[in-house]
Amino acid sequence: MKVESRNKQTTTTESAKLSQASLALSPLDFPMRIGYDGKRAANNLTGLGNYSRSLISHLAKDYSANQYFIYTPKIKSKIEKLPLFSLPNVHLELPTEGKAKLFWRSFAIINQLKKDKIDLFHGLSHEIPFGIQQTKIKSIVTIHDLIFLRIPKYYKLIDRLIYKFKSKYACNNADRIIAISEQTKKDIIDLYHIDPAKIDVIYQSCDDSFKTLLTTEEKEKTRERYLLPEKYLLHVGTIEHRKNLLLIIKALPKVAENYPLVVIGKETAYIKLIKKEITNLGLENRVIFLKDIPFSDLPSIYQMASIFIYPSKYEGFGIPIIEALYSNVPVIAATGSCLEEAGGSNSIYISPNEDDALAKSINDVLGDEDLQQLMKSKGTEFVQRFNNEIISNQLMNCYLNLKAK
Repeated sequence: MKVESRNKQTTTTESAKLSQASLALSPLDFPMRIGYDGKRAANNLTGLGNYSRSLISHLAKDYSANQYFIYTPKIKSKIEKLPLFSLPNVHLELPTEGKAKLFWRSFAIINQLKKDKIDLFHGLSHEIPFGIQQTKIKSIVTIHDLIFLRIPKYYKLIDRLIYKFKSKYACNNADRIIAISEQTKKDIIDLYHIDPAKIDVIYQSCDDSFKTLLTTEEKEKTRERYLLPEKYLLHVGTIEHRKNLLLIIKALPKVAENYPLVVIGKETAYIKLIKKEITNLGLENRVIFLKDIPFSDLPSIYQMASIFIYPSKYEGFGIPIIEALYSNVPVIAATGSCLEEAGGSNSIYISPNEDDALAKSINDVLGDEDLQQLMKSKGTEFVQRFNNEIISNQLMNCYLNLKAK
């Protein structure tokens, strides 16, 4: 399979220019008190928790004239000890004793926002407080995806109803909407009939630890710790139907035996189907499941992989893909949602339903060193558009433009 090089691929230099572009308005001219729905930031160690903490941390450091308030009903002790919560302009806000914590984020928080004289509130995961539009506080909501509407069979009915109620309310009543991909923006427009002019697409970045290539010695220590083979394919993500690990399992018998598959992810009931297929295909010695891996070990596991494979049937964005690109690893992903936005035109994309196509793509990459180098170099160039400086700049512009209205 040939991967065409783009004539005008976004380069590191071009991304640097984006990063250095001046804000439309100066944060010093409009110092703000910004509030955040901190439930995920204060309680989730992965996914939306990482997204929330990284976003607030970089804004607090890059735009220190503002004050940043994180509102949460509770916080895990190990998270409270993270550097974010010791920054001088970051404030952790918990409900006072006697207040009902269950609905605090949705209702009672309004009084606390007024007391703290918040200028702008950012709901980081699909919701905003009810009634905030009746205050003088401007509001923004981030919508990560509407998969529960696009592929409802993956969600319980009660969960779908709650997700739809909260996210639709937020989209209708927030002053601005941030979509984390063009695909998510399209879904918001199609499913909630929102004016496109109300939506800003601002991509996500990944943890900075993936952006530094480790030494051979550092990687070898990780290899020894987990008894990893010299060569392997890698898949990272929750082991659930939507992430589509089964497709990789079905493709594996058609791939060279000296490339086992390493799988990292939280298990769900879907693991039973996966293990049954592994047994049926006689792949017990070719699939390695790693459990309870410390986040700090993930970059080295990525960087030692020969190919990162992510055949998810639907995503809001695809952070594991940019983690792989920063790790200088070729990526094979699936068509059908937004993964091309995360992987760029020099990654390879296959149907999420065709294991033969996946096997062929894997073999094409493994058998062509020139192709591997092209995918690595172009992937590294492309992924610079997701650097934190660029994301922070775009987000602060969104804040300042809304505040100035």
